[in-house]
Amino acid sequence: MRLTVLTLFLMLAACGGPPVNRDGTEPLTTVEYVDTERYLGRWYEIARFPNRFEEGCEGVTADYAMRDDGLISVTNTCHKGSPDGEADVAKGRARVVDEQTNAKLKVSFFGPFWGDYWVIGLAEDYSLALVGEPEGRYLWILSRTPTISDEARHMAVNDLRRMGYYTDELYWTEQAK
Repeated sequence: MRLTVLTLFLMLAACGGPPVNRDGTEPLTTVEYVDTERYLGRWYEIARFPNRFEEGCEGVTADYAMRDDGLISVTNTCHKGSPDGEADVAKGRARVVDEQTNAKLKVSFFGPFWGDYWVIGLAEDYSLALVGEPEGRYLWILSRTPTISDEARHMAVNDLRRMGYYTDELYWTEQAK
């Protein structure tokens, strides 16, 4: 039986998980506000901190949509080995836990277990997002397009460094051209 992304995440968390890739002297903060409707749709993974549940994944996408029950559906797709590799899809749900900002969410791919999903950076036009969690173990750079300019990449990395992230640990995801 294939394990979902969050199942692996929870197993790792129980075992101490991946290394912390952030100087935690200052608490992690989120963006001031996320317009949930604008955030919905497809995001392409540009970079991530290496983690076991995405091992060998390329061409990674995340699709978000509102559900009738007020939660957000989450569909993560990983292509094994290359952007054209076999698709491995994990379906889950998310809920906003900070309604003042909508920037702190909890995501679940498995039963009652929820993981943190914090929007810590967001372009004004919602073209680029930085997503992390308060422990500094997981991090993603997401874009509305499969690739970003060198300037956007440089700006994202600099923003993450200012937040205390060790950006040398980023893995740059291969996306289909």
